[in-house]
Amino acid sequence: MSPIILPVFQRAIHIGPLTIHFYALAYILALLIGWRLVRYLAGLAPQAATGEQVDDFLTWATLGIILGGRLGYVLFYQPGYFFTHPADIIAVWDGGMSFHGGFLGVSIAILWFCWRNGIHVLRFADRIAVAVPIGLFLGRCANFINGELWGRPAPAWFPLAMVYPQAGPQPRYPSELIEACLEGIVLFLVLLGCSTSPGLRARAGTLTGIFVTGYGIARIISECFREPDPFLGFLPFGTTMGQLLSIPMVIAGLGIILFAGRQRREV
Repeated sequence: MSPIILPVFQRAIHIGPLTIHFYALAYILALLIGWRLVRYLAGLAPQAATGEQVDDFLTWATLGIILGGRLGYVLFYQPGYFFTHPADIIAVWDGGMSFHGGFLGVSIAILWFCWRNGIHVLRFADRIAVAVPIGLFLGRCANFINGELWGRPAPAWFPLAMVYPQAGPQPRYPSELIEACLEGIVLFLVLLGCSTSPGLRARAGTLTGIFVTGYGIARIISECFREPDPFLGFLPFGTTMGQLLSIPMVIAGLGIILFAGRQRREV
């Protein structure tokens, strides 16, 4: 089977000076869908927050994703470049966002928001965790449409190899779609199923721990198919930056699950 040549589309809408990229549309759509889902989940027993509080948190989540994602990319991936070109730090339109940075940004936003509003942190975080894979799925789809973050060279027997014009003529794994399936679809279905269990919802922190652990495992696996960033390459023992940043997530997620399991059920 001949490999598929991927057409590249970086702009979804372009009207005069107005340009909207697919990645921006992914962010907007994910926030809107996630907001409605969290609004529903927050009302399930034990109640995590009111609908109005979820509405208010949408702004906090947006800031956490954008600021955390950008600063995470700057610090984790190209600190040398950005420290010598500080004006480029704000140039998010040129690309460069880190999930791990966005995760930290949203985590800080949750802690701060819950503290200010007297909300149970882990109970609220559990509801947010269920919605996060929606954004991961849409974001990876946008990466695929943009023809970026392509995969490693694929063997001849692999039936879904793609040719990325920017990466040369060699067929490669569609790593963005692999990540979209693992981090997005699979993780979302697991969390959605778990969220229907009153027992798991009653153990505050369980859904958060499942998400953190599940994402870390999914990212470690999917990075095996993804070409490392050219400015970083492979790290010691053939690992990638994405894998190294995900290992602490797996450990932390398991710790959260154990902690949640020892807590008294909430009603």
